[in-house]
Amino acid sequence: MADAIHRVVIIGGGFGGLNAAQALRRERVDVTLIDRRNFHLFQPLLYQVATGALSPANIASPLRSVLKNQPNTRVMLGDVTGFDISGKEVVLADGTRVGYDSLIVAAGAGHSYFAHPEWEAHAPGLKTIEDATAIRRRVLQAFEDAELHDDPQVRAKLLNFVIVGAGPTGVEMAGAISELAHHTLRKDFRSIDPATARIVLLEHAPRVLMPFHPNLSERARRELQHMGVEVVTGAMVTDIQAEAVTYQRDGQTVVIPTRTVVWAAGVKASPLGKMLADATGANLDRAGRIEVEPDLTLPGHRDLYVIGDMALGRYPDGKTQLPGVAPVAMQQGKYAAKAIVRRLRNSPVEPFRYWDKGSMATIGRAAAVADLYFVRFGGYLAWLAWLFIHLMYIVAFQNRLLVLFQWFGNYLTRNRAARLITEVASDDNPQAGTTPNREMTTQVAPPTRAAVTATPS
Repeated sequence: MADAIHRVVIIGGGFGGLNAAQALRRERVDVTLIDRRNFHLFQPLLYQVATGALSPANIASPLRSVLKNQPNTRVMLGDVTGFDISGKEVVLADGTRVGYDSLIVAAGAGHSYFAHPEWEAHAPGLKTIEDATAIRRRVLQAFEDAELHDDPQVRAKLLNFVIVGAGPTGVEMAGAISELAHHTLRKDFRSIDPATARIVLLEHAPRVLMPFHPNLSERARRELQHMGVEVVTGAMVTDIQAEAVTYQRDGQTVVIPTRTVVWAAGVKASPLGKMLADATGANLDRAGRIEVEPDLTLPGHRDLYVIGDMALGRYPDGKTQLPGVAPVAMQQGKYAAKAIVRRLRNSPVEPFRYWDKGSMATIGRAAAVADLYFVRFGGYLAWLAWLFIHLMYIVAFQNRLLVLFQWFGNYLTRNRAARLITEVASDDNPQAGTTPNREMTTQVAPPTRAAVTATPS
């Protein structure tokens, strides 16, 4: 009797899970990929959806389409609610149990509001398509509401945009909103000048883009200032309400009246991390990430791999944590797949080693910074490199072409064709839109001109 085919279950169709599945395409294994969504999302470009440069479909690819030519793989749409470790089964919300011989958990991460979950209602983060379209609606609705008001203070509040966190996501959002206000919308309104919008980037760290070399951080700061973005470093946000953000800096408390806040300051691992830790006895850190062995397995469970934002991985020194970025998840996904195959062949498995190719962040039109270790540069060349690399990482070839044409058109015209408001306010969803008659009574803080700095989220 032939040996049963090894069953590999992968939870999560993000960068880690999808790369693991694709790495197993020629192996004699049965692969089941489980995800709550039916598509793979290219998260690094969500900020362009949030500012109307791209449509959601440009950066998302159906998982079944991506894996349709992989006969050993099936896709299941489902919500994982538990793990039966002894029975080697994954439990779904509808009661379905999926058996496995090897399990790869790559469920990603969500937003962390640092013990203030109530802030989420007023300051959405940027992790999902829904997040991006909600932020797009809020940003565009702010200009629409300002057009309907005559009161200068009300207009000023509506045209204040605050981004919390100056990592790559925060820097990119701040630059994109600045371009939207100063160029794309400049002739669209009759009663307001969109260029009077105030964009404030708040960062608790002493400079922006903290993992980058200080020279690149300084360059990013200057670029943002040139674009009209106020960058406030050393700022600790203490409160976020529906119509104001409060922060402390140098012993002073500052209140910024605003209805539009974007959260880019922190992440926490998927709740599946705690479920898996409870089921296996694994350790969690404060961000909910699971401590893994050098081969990305859980202690005492060589058949359980945790990768991506859920894993507390480290560099070979054993102390420095791996960053929560897409290249780490992609490399870990491929590694986990190869480790499973090597174990099936009774071959030794080497510890995971991350090949850090460097970091890049775009600031705006023809402006970016690149830290590739052997060379550091910024400006137009870095921007072109950023465009090319991100284009190549997009999964579907058709999406690459769509994004390329959109970028080319945006570059020539400064237009953002996807600036659509797709929801309206209602009693059930008051945050979906705003009404010009709503009372607004927060004291306006004077503009702050501070150094530009950022830290990756």
